[in-house]
Amino acid sequence: MKNTISLNLRAYWAGLKAVIVFTVIVIVYTFAMTGIGQLGMPDKANGSMIANAQGEVVGSSLIGQSFTDANGDALPQYFQSRPSAASDPNKDEDSQGYYAAASAGTNKGHADADFIKSTSELRQTIAKREGVNPKDVPADALTASSSGLDPEISPEYAAIQVKRVAKERGLSEEQVENLVRKCTTGRGLGFIAEPTVNVVRLNLALDELR
Repeated sequence: MKNTISLNLRAYWAGLKAVIVFTVIVIVYTFAMTGIGQLGMPDKANGSMIANAQGEVVGSSLIGQSFTDANGDALPQYFQSRPSAASDPNKDEDSQGYYAAASAGTNKGHADADFIKSTSELRQTIAKREGVNPKDVPADALTASSSGLDPEISPEYAAIQVKRVAKERGLSEEQVENLVRKCTTGRGLGFIAEPTVNVVRLNLALDELR
């Protein structure tokens, strides 16, 4: 009986020591990684936040934003982001999108009737808004990313918006094109992925021209 109790106590003590050791390791590791992040790359560690000229945080370079009015119509003075399927359940359908807590894609395939209808209608709307042929509207202008939070668009989608934004803001197209280039990220290592334009940074840069 005593041997059994002794064995049980030793097993419990070994288990307790393991819990204590691994708890300390996890806590130390967490603090170490947090410290390294804050010292080595504070911007990325804190969410890649973007601040305006007044120092006010206006968003993150990693999460897109909707540049539309209360009715869901595009604000003409801003570059438009790609569609988002990340819906905020507390808001009406027209104002949904880029809600980080509900990150998701549409999960609709190219043969889905609703998908075909909605993208066809959106293609016509964008073509009319930008004054281009519907066939010149790029795919990313019509489809949401898998996360629904993508802050970037293709240079092709940015290019068809330059004329409208320049006109609305009283700027030359060259000025706007220069800002687009500054907010464009090229391929990783020169060959990985495609060039992208960060819409959040681009629109903030436009506002800072005032």
